Amino acid sequence: MRILQRPLYRGRRGVHRPLFFARCLLLIPLVAALGAAAPAPFSAETVREEARALAQRPFTPRKTVPDTFAKLTYDQYRDIRFRPERAVWRSEQLPFQVQFFHPGFYFRETVPLHVVENGRVRALPFSSDLFSYGRLVDAAKLRGADGFAGFRLNCALNRPDVFDELVVFLGASYFRALGKGNVYGLSARGLAIDTALPSGEEFPAFTGFWIEKPATNADRVVVHALLDSRSITGAYRFVIVPGTDQTPTRMDVEASLFPRKAVKQLGLAPLTSMYLFGENDPGAFDDFRPEVHDSDGLFLWLRNGEQLFRPLQNPRTLNVSSFQADSPRAFGLEQRDRHLSSYEDLEAHYERRPSLWVEPIGEWGPGAVQLVEIPSDEEIHDNIVAAWIPQTPVEPGRELRIAYRLHWGSTPPFAITAARVLSTRTAKGSAKGQRRFVLDFSASQTAPEPGAPVEVVVSTSAGRILHATAQKNETTGGWRASFELLHGNTSSPIELRAFLRSGSTTLSETWSYLWIP
Repeated sequence: MRILQRPLYRGRRGVHRPLFFARCLLLIPLVAALGAAAPAPFSAETVREEARALAQRPFTPRKTVPDTFAKLTYDQYRDIRFRPERAVWRSEQLPFQVQFFHPGFYFRETVPLHVVENGRVRALPFSSDLFSYGRLVDAAKLRGADGFAGFRLNCALNRPDVFDELVVFLGASYFRALGKGNVYGLSARGLAIDTALPSGEEFPAFTGFWIEKPATNADRVVVHALLDSRSITGAYRFVIVPGTDQTPTRMDVEASLFPRKAVKQLGLAPLTSMYLFGENDPGAFDDFRPEVHDSDGLFLWLRNGEQLFRPLQNPRTLNVSSFQADSPRAFGLEQRDRHLSSYEDLEAHYERRPSLWVEPIGEWGPGAVQLVEIPSDEEIHDNIVAAWIPQTPVEPGRELRIAYRLHWGSTPPFAITAARVLSTRTAKGSAKGQRRFVLDFSASQTAPEPGAPVEVVVSTSAGRILHATAQKNETTGGWRASFELLHGNTSSPIELRAFLRSGSTTLSETWSYLWIP
């Protein structure tokens, strides 16, 4: 299983990091660029009809930029910067601006960009005048590019007088956004195909973008994208609304997919993140920081109302977990720990990384949320993938339409009344063959039944549960639950579940954990 290279636009020490699998870059399938030299009409169906027609033609890999671009070193690529004063719409004082990424280094394929204004399309041609080239770069050798590597949208996200980055589309079908006060962390993708299968993963790519010009008083911006790969094409529409103090940044996504051939495993609304170590899985890292991760758990809200939280791990071998969830209310990767003291990293600021929730729109039918955890020994790799896997097979000739809403931010976009899992810690048990677990829950808005004690209800797929207790945490106002697992020195993973209850009233979400000996 290949490890994702970190999709960080701005990470440690302010560096720029690529957005896709570095070890697989030469294998990523991309199509020929779509041109729009003269103004042409555009409507909501334009990209959808293009995707439908493209699916009827054989897949054609896209041309790469000249070798001089590909041979740029990491530091050289960082020394090429977009000129902010050349941003699209900057002089018009609109609420959004567009900036571009230069091709080169890992970004060897370009993507055509267009602006849509008054129902007409205008191409955004590449020009070296849009960039400044530092002393490490010989700009004279960078000739022959026919497009950009990607783009970012800026707006007054945090201050009314500063245009901060809001969303970035860069590399294959990867994109990411920020809520107010966040720094870049996890990513989303347009589509995932055959993730973690022995046959190898296929990486669709966005091969064209159309950005609608916003009105002077617009509170949102609309982006259209064409997706292509060996197995499938697609048309995407993103309606992007910047976050506020009270609300996360929101992206309403509509996608029409046209398979060229049958797909073994289709991952819809896929999310990718990084988990190196944390309090439940410290590993053997010799690091001054107590924790290093962009996300610390998978959240799942089932149709029956149950909310589940699965702490992430950095396993020794590839780990794939599936959670049956017909038409779930929501799922996502969360960064729950928001304390600097948990990370002690003044550069990366992991406590400010956004969580990302997927809210399905309409009926998604039977399927499962799949969590993939990949072994990793460095924080530069994305080793966590979560996606919705539909049960119905994807077949050529049948259009698949799907809609969902993405929420990027620090606090959940849903009303949460149940006590939430705040931390998971493990240690050796009181006797040989036993493992101790200590879970901290937040306070619950649901009051315990009068006179009924609060208890932790624990179940296990193997072994026995001993000494299960729950007590009030007077410092936090929440609850602490603890128990021991009598595992008998087994070598097989064990599934654990726990929740707080008072009488017949459930007080908390369900903690779900895979203990790996």
